[in-house]
Amino acid sequence: MKGKRVLITGAAGFLGSHLCDKFIDKGFHVIGMDNLITGDLSNISHLFNREEFEFYHHDITTFIHVPGDIDYILHFASPASPIDYLKIPIQTLKVGALGTHNCLGLAKAKGARILVASTSEVYGDPLVHPQTEEYWGNVNPVGPRGVYDEAKRFMESITMAYHTYHKVETRIVRIFNTYGPRMRLNDGRALPAFIGQALRGERPDCFW
Repeated sequence: MKGKRVLITGAAGFLGSHLCDKFIDKGFHVIGMDNLITGDLSNISHLFNREEFEFYHHDITTFIHVPGDIDYILHFASPASPIDYLKIPIQTLKVGALGTHNCLGLAKAKGARILVASTSEVYGDPLVHPQTEEYWGNVNPVGPRGVYDEAKRFMESITMAYHTYHKVETRIVRIFNTYGPRMRLNDGRALPAFIGQALRGERPDCFW
């Protein structure tokens, strides 16, 4: 894989920053992109002196220009916690819709394979447990969480449209709960809250 180039959006976020590390370790040239609305430069500052890494401070809801070849695109840009997407609902919708459209257009232009990061929230308030890929979900499009759920559902739809109409090589991954180094302990999600309480020596809420 030596010499392959990968664009990672949301590069300064929790998952994106770990992906930057992993792909550099695997011998890729990594182009990180983030508008830093929820990402943190400290997550990738250790990579700034690496010649295999370059960073673009850019909002992907506007036109994306990256010179040179790109072999892969990993689209991980999006607010991912209730605290964030309830505070910035329009930006959340735009990155899932316009941002994904721009990433897919870039993949088409560069002949790159693209993976988009979706979420278990595409199932909404599910009526089926556990959820399978065949289950279509139970989403309230006008509820407070609808901005995140529907942005991701649109992301999946336009990704499939580019795959079937433009023959872009696409992948969709629906991510459930994640945790680990660099996560924000106050981001409003259950697992980070649980771990944060445990680290502070507090009794987790779920035990009351």
